[in-house]
Amino acid sequence: MFHIFPTALTTLFVAVGPVEVASMFLALTAGFSAAHKRKLAIMAATTAGLVLLAFAFGGIRLLSLIDVGLPAFRTAGGVLLLMVAAELLLAKHSALSSITSTEENEAKVQTDIAIFPLAIPLTAGPGSMTAIVLLMGKAHTVIDQGLVITALAVIVGVTFLSMLLSDRLMKVLGVTGANVVARVSGILLAALAMQFIFDGLTASKIFS
Repeated sequence: MFHIFPTALTTLFVAVGPVEVASMFLALTAGFSAAHKRKLAIMAATTAGLVLLAFAFGGIRLLSLIDVGLPAFRTAGGVLLLMVAAELLLAKHSALSSITSTEENEAKVQTDIAIFPLAIPLTAGPGSMTAIVLLMGKAHTVIDQGLVITALAVIVGVTFLSMLLSDRLMKVLGVTGANVVARVSGILLAALAMQFIFDGLTASKIFS
């Protein structure tokens, strides 16, 4: 049963992208005091965690309300994660592509950017929301669900620390290092996305 934990941990890590979040956090909080940065990081991580937690426990029920089966969502979600993986391989982040240039400029001048864009969509974006629903769909026992939620808590914690230590982290990694992390993450996410697609197609009995 414990194989689901490393799977959830890896999937959420590459879907959220703590390094990419740290890079954007550093850019958006340039000139802010350490206390203000810490406050923003706490608020962003807490908000993103609550949003993803809501999707974890309410995503399957929402699908049932709109009469969408889990196999269909697994297949569609796998395709979406595959697109996110492709953007990571090109050293981009899917959450960033959903922010227009006008919105990015507005975020830079706002004094409170914890909710947008740090929490949503940088941390809790389409990729991570889809990933947590798919993972909970594969968790058939209470223990499995607890392991997925634990993995979520770990990744939110890592993302929080990456925001707090964004200055040091980007100095160590640099642009090249951050791109390497993104591309390796993209490869892992692509493999996981294909597995979700295969699982969805198999469960739908489309080949039977």
